[in-house]
Amino acid sequence: MTASPAPAAAALTTRAQEVSSRIVDDILTLVRQETSSYDLPGLAAGLDLLRELTVQRLGQPDHEHRYPGGECGDTLTLTYAGTGTGAGTGAGHVLLVGHYDTVWPTGTLAGWEQPGASEDGREKLGGPGIFDMKTGLAQGIWALKLARESGAPLPTVTFLFNGDEEIGSLSSRPVIEEAAQKADVTLVLEPTAHGAVKTARKGTGIFQVTATGVEAHAGLAPQDGASAITALSEFVVAAAKVAAPDRGTTINTGLFRGGSAINVVAGQATAGVDIRVSSEAEQARVDEELDAIKVSDPRVRIEIDHAWNRPPMTLNAASAPLLALAREVAREQGRDSLPDTAVGGASDANFVAALGLPVLCGMGAVGDGAHAQGEFIYPDTVPAQTGLVAGLVGRLTQPLRD
Repeated sequence: MTASPAPAAAALTTRAQEVSSRIVDDILTLVRQETSSYDLPGLAAGLDLLRELTVQRLGQPDHEHRYPGGECGDTLTLTYAGTGTGAGTGAGHVLLVGHYDTVWPTGTLAGWEQPGASEDGREKLGGPGIFDMKTGLAQGIWALKLARESGAPLPTVTFLFNGDEEIGSLSSRPVIEEAAQKADVTLVLEPTAHGAVKTARKGTGIFQVTATGVEAHAGLAPQDGASAITALSEFVVAAAKVAAPDRGTTINTGLFRGGSAINVVAGQATAGVDIRVSSEAEQARVDEELDAIKVSDPRVRIEIDHAWNRPPMTLNAASAPLLALAREVAREQGRDSLPDTAVGGASDANFVAALGLPVLCGMGAVGDGAHAQGEFIYPDTVPAQTGLVAGLVGRLTQPLRD
């Protein structure tokens, strides 16, 4: 592995501490603009705000492109050319990825209550999307700002902001994959796992199961009917048994709809099933075993839409040197360690890892409560996390080598 001279991570962290109130102000500015994944006007305003904030802190990018998202939020790339020797002709290229959409419906902010201090007296800040993942967005922008202000050589940095991660990155996935293939490394600014970076994530499937039966009058001729609801209920129970938590495989039916009236044997029913797997082998097993499920009434037809959304992510050979370099930077900051961990949730890092490219996820906020009303960050961790990303970017002026 090669790395070029870089600004001391400790000095960058100290500088981040000096401007931490400004970084937090930018975090809260982003939080105050609600960006529900399903609110296209809100997403457009949020991306405009994010671009404006980036330009305020870093100046006009050397290149930018906005990719229309259709029914999803747009994706924006902003590239800042490197300042190292030979920049643009072999210098490192770092991709910083972060989503600006949130799971929270527009209007949530008005009723949000700020959390009290933690048991040990540490301040918390809450808000829709503050942990997942608007803090990471602001920290990433400031990381490059502080690294540039240090005057040390830097790689080319591309920011990729997408507005559909929470609903599967339906429009942004090809943009992410193309950008990652052009970069040397990818850092995903998703929140940490209690300070740990995320090097393994489960793959996800969002399956739709449809049962088509035979309608009949529930009182006059129930024997003529074949209940889609009864059959789909049998399927759901059988599907739950395909789960294998000891292998990291979970199956959850979260939505169930069906029928047309109480006095009608249901002719149609649908279920939405969330599936998480840790390996491609488990993905194949789940597909096979779900397809093999039989229901008791042969008149009911079961159809399964096998919609695998994200592949499993593991610490691949390309990412191991990047993790080692991040730990070097953390030691320079004075940290005792920089742990890594596996988590059940998926992110855009899954796509990059599946390509065999170097990627680290969970480079953003320290806090807790993703997708929960109590979502919060610890603002006292903002300088260290900003300094970590700034220091790591500064060490990537040349492509990594094993």
